[in-house]
Amino acid sequence: MRRFHPSIGLEFLQWFGLLGAALIWTVQFVVGYGVTVANCGAGGAHLGIDLRTWEISLMASAGTLVLLSEAAAIATLAATRDSEHDDPPPAGRRRFFALAAVLGNVLFLVIIVLSGIGAISQAPCHQA
Repeated sequence: MRRFHPSIGLEFLQWFGLLGAALIWTVQFVVGYGVTVANCGAGGAHLGIDLRTWEISLMASAGTLVLLSEAAAIATLAATRDSEHDDPPPAGRRRFFALAAVLGNVLFLVIIVLSGIGAISQAPCHQA
């Protein structure tokens, strides 16, 4: 059995913690937009798409994945507790990215919840 170097796992946690929430929000936004267009368009009328069900599912799954991203950032932060953010790489870089990710993930979680609530509570099929 092949064993990986311990820093490979920490490297993955660092990058998932830093970039995971942004990518998850992007997917939620694009899929939510597509569901809204399909729900409102004449071509999607026969599909029977329930916008609220889709948006709630997207919001819940994206929120869960962002919480996993936050856990990865916190795990990286805990693993680098003996380092400072301005130490030489890789320890300093990991610490710096983990600090940024802990805050960024909370912001993306708020964006996901607010955009999900907005999509659920608004009637999206208006003709301007």
